[in-house]
Amino acid sequence: MNQQVPQENDRQSAGKGFGVAASPLNSVKLELGIILFVGLLLWLAVDSITADFANQLLILAFFGGVGALWLVFRTRRTLKQLGNKQLDNPHETQQK
Repeated sequence: MNQQVPQENDRQSAGKGFGVAASPLNSVKLELGIILFVGLLLWLAVDSITADFANQLLILAFFGGVGALWLVFRTRRTLKQLGNKQLDNPHETQQK
């Protein structure tokens, strides 16, 4: 069988803890986590904000829509910046 031996840099020891591979989208992933956490808190608190079920749905739908649009905007901007960097240095990405 053809197995690849992981490089020393790719290995993570148990003592180092949790790690995430470097990615240009890590900031977007963090923002997604924050939006989900705030959305969960809003979902739990929306009953205290208003008693009307329609208004509760409207508040949650508005938050979800704004959060989704923000993530789309940030992802597109990050990928556009990454594309510009690759156009500036085409040999840098091919060497990896």
